[in-house]
Amino acid sequence: MRWVVSLLLAFLAGGAALYWQTDGFTALTAEDARRNEIAANPRPVPAVQVFDEHGASLSLLDDLHTDGRVAIVNFFYTRCMSLCLAQGSQAQSLQRAIDERGLSHRVRLLSISFDPRERAQDLSRYAQRMNAQANVWEFLSLPDATQRAQMLSLFGIIVIPAPLGEFEHNAAFHVVTPEGRLARVVSMDEPGLALEVAQALSGAR
Repeated sequence: MRWVVSLLLAFLAGGAALYWQTDGFTALTAEDARRNEIAANPRPVPAVQVFDEHGASLSLLDDLHTDGRVAIVNFFYTRCMSLCLAQGSQAQSLQRAIDERGLSHRVRLLSISFDPRERAQDLSRYAQRMNAQANVWEFLSLPDATQRAQMLSLFGIIVIPAPLGEFEHNAAFHVVTPEGRLARVVSMDEPGLALEVAQALSGAR
């Protein structure tokens, strides 16, 4: 009988630990738990300076406030020939959906490069290659190393230098409010969900 009680206690302890580690059984990984926490408690985006494909320097927070639209943000670099291509294709699909649903006045796309080598002309060429509509899809870069690290940390992007000037990195779509808060993180293979969240946050029906 004593071994039955011990087994039951061990099972309960293990279940309690699993419940805590998986955020009430809603997250199977640490990243899932992080995304759930962000959805429950949106995080402020740090004050960083960026430049766009026209070479203009601007405050990201000021740009978010002034623009007034919900932004679907992703991180990339223009020389990427693997993951970024798939991510770019998904963003193209989002651009079409935003246009078709008449949401361009409420939702936009922001692609932010983490490559310190990027220049305005690199962003501009990439935008042309992606057939980006300027009123829907914008491209930015983070020139300051400290601010770049802050942004990547908040957004959960891990970037590792690889041979031949490439990078290994993860990817997702991040929904950011005009007030400058990271409200949701959505898997790259669920662009439709990212748009649904952005649309809901924008107040559009």
